[in-house]
Amino acid sequence: MATRKAAGSAKNLTDSKPKYLGTKLYAGEMAGAGAIIVRQRGTKILPGKNVGLGRDHTLFALKPGIVSFSDKRMKHLDGSIKRKKVANIEVK
Repeated sequence: MATRKAAGSAKNLTDSKPKYLGTKLYAGEMAGAGAIIVRQRGTKILPGKNVGLGRDHTLFALKPGIVSFSDKRMKHLDGSIKRKKVANIEVK
């Protein structure tokens, strides 16, 4: 007889930490210099006026002001036209 009860190994119990992606400041809200506007994977939203782009595609304010979003028409390599959202900071 066995002295121990047979049991399987636990291989699938770990989970990754949440990344907290998404829009942090919405249109009309006040942003200070360096404030994070959007955390994203890839450039779903492009940087506009007074907005910087981090190396992980995070959008942040370069100057203090009010956040606004607009659309931009972009031509792709296959000739199709897509609309992309652009984040801007309007300086007061």
